[in-house]
Amino acid sequence: MKPSAPHERPGSSNDWIPLVKSFSFLLSKPRLLTWSAGLTVSTILLTWMGFSLSTGLLDSLTTTFLGEAPVRESWLDWLTYSGWFIVKALFLIVSRVISFFIAFLVAYSLCSPFYAILSSAAEKLFLGNAFVDDEGFTLKTMLIDLWEGLKIASCGILVTIFALFLGFIPIFGQLSVIFLYTLYSTLMFIDYPASRRRWSLGAKLSWLRSHLRASIRIGVLPAFVGMIPFFNIFFMALLFPLLTVHATLNFVAVEHRAPPDQA
Repeated sequence: MKPSAPHERPGSSNDWIPLVKSFSFLLSKPRLLTWSAGLTVSTILLTWMGFSLSTGLLDSLTTTFLGEAPVRESWLDWLTYSGWFIVKALFLIVSRVISFFIAFLVAYSLCSPFYAILSSAAEKLFLGNAFVDDEGFTLKTMLIDLWEGLKIASCGILVTIFALFLGFIPIFGQLSVIFLYTLYSTLMFIDYPASRRRWSLGAKLSWLRSHLRASIRIGVLPAFVGMIPFFNIFFMALLFPLLTVHATLNFVAVEHRAPPDQA
């Protein structure tokens, strides 16, 4: 589905929209600000709840092995204790990082219908009379958006597993991981306007390939923010509404520039 071309206006559908302009656009729309504030709080709360539940479960399952430190009387006891301490420290670090990531993906999936509303509202305000009305917010559309969010979250788990193996390849592997996370970040954000058009996952991936430069520009910031240890989830929760609006505006701009046969 391709809406009719919007009215020409500076910095809209014919130009790339910088993040600063997207931020100004968000600040100038009280409706978008209200949705953004609610989604930020909801994402942080859901992420924290998921993190607490998952880490509590993991800790309860490993209490027998890691809960009580070995005795330290002889040099062999100290060697055993050192091994136990290293294993426990590594387990705590890895389990917390994985728990944070999974909790964020769950929170993202649960909030995806409401991020879709934010994206739709931003598109409508941006296009004005050129906006083509969609199905609105119903139980059916909410379930569809939820299902699309779960699919994107599942892709995120696969990307993480693949990136883990790529990371062992010197230089090329690290650069590939950054590139991979950049495209995945873009996929997360264009999922909202693309799903409103009822695009399949294959069509969304095709958009990334067809508009690689725009995809990199949209996804590079969230990709680097997502790599900040421990604090990445909270930074992403704070930035997610802005990045959703930013990606939506540029997705719409690209689609309105595209020839009719590419709609």
